[in-house]
Amino acid sequence: MKINTLEELYVDQLRDMHSAEKQLTKALPKLAKAASSPELRKAFESHLKVTQEHLKRIDGILTNLKKKPGGKVCEATVGLVEEGTEIIDAEAEETVRDAGLIVAAQKVEHYEIASYGCLRAHATILGRNSDARLHEKTLEEEKEADRALTELATRAVNPMANAEAAPSTK
Repeated sequence: MKINTLEELYVDQLRDMHSAEKQLTKALPKLAKAASSPELRKAFESHLKVTQEHLKRIDGILTNLKKKPGGKVCEATVGLVEEGTEIIDAEAEETVRDAGLIVAAQKVEHYEIASYGCLRAHATILGRNSDARLHEKTLEEEKEADRALTELATRAVNPMANAEAAPSTK
């Protein structure tokens, strides 16, 4: 695939994030099901609704550009989802698994934060101000999800995981 212009890169990255968000709509319910913490489960379920909205935004932007969303697989998200699956499948104490689920989810959030920041910048340069505002909204929602996961991890999940660790590992 040739990418010669910023607009072509922009469309390519929109398709990449479309793939990422689509993958996450399938992964988040699995993370929620694996979480033992009701608060963590609720966070994953809540973010699923936000993720579905992100997917709709990207669909709308691509439609306005007269481009189709398919044709690209976000390999980074494939790998990040696989890491989450490894945590789900690991033999682990429930609270330790929850701490691992947060790690996996935050890795995804950081990827999305970087991606939406770049999409916003490209949209701005291309004069697509409406797109830039949508990317800014998505970016802020991803940052909020990351902050909420950090708060949950530091306030509850990580201390509980540490408290339940076997004495020989302390």
